[in-house]
Amino acid sequence: MQALQTSLEDLGIELLNCASSEKALQVALAGGCSTLIVDFDLPGANEVIRMAALLPAKQKPALIAIASRAWPGTGQAFQSGASRILYRPLDKDQLREALKSGRKRGHDCRRRSTRYEAKTLVYLDFEQDRVPAMTIDISEHGMALQATEPVPMTSNLPFRCALPGTHCTLQGYADVVWASDQGRAGLFFSKLTPAARKHLKDWLRKRSRASHAGKHRTHRSDGSVHELLPPEEDRVAFSMSE
Repeated sequence: MQALQTSLEDLGIELLNCASSEKALQVALAGGCSTLIVDFDLPGANEVIRMAALLPAKQKPALIAIASRAWPGTGQAFQSGASRILYRPLDKDQLREALKSGRKRGHDCRRRSTRYEAKTLVYLDFEQDRVPAMTIDISEHGMALQATEPVPMTSNLPFRCALPGTHCTLQGYADVVWASDQGRAGLFFSKLTPAARKHLKDWLRKRSRASHAGKHRTHRSDGSVHELLPPEEDRVAFSMSE
């Protein structure tokens, strides 16, 4: 904790110490941290990483595991979604590098994966059935949708939909990265045709321009305009649940 606190202070990053896995997940779910560091020597660590890894890319923090060198679960941590593992005793240089990389990755990910609300019909082609659904939002890397029935967790799922406001068809394969019993699901595009990728980028570029042009503004009494921009969190959550 002392090494972690010192490195965070040097980098100007706030530390939020979570005494339970529930608290850590609440912070991550609220988008309240750029990096989530989980102590894998304590019970419940794997669940925290797995749940945080299911968050949408724009919301997901960088995930770092800390463990003793005798710990045998390195593969388990990576499979659960950890991007890096640091071993005790913590090396300050490695820790600083991981924190810098995590902060940059989190900021870059938020910039790259802006999601835009979109309502359009999408068809999911399972082996023995075609399931219709309605998109909720779309980004460069995936989409969230609402189906009439629960969507199974699967990989390389063929899908097809029309980009809203265009005659272009978005067609390819996607991995279901999260799903609820109410039919909501998150898809990560695992393969798009070059034409589909180009149509998607053009559509997102137009939506981005429209979004910037319509930023929330408030007029002051002197007639000036003040833009209301959302704050970006630069905080590390450290989970040491028992």
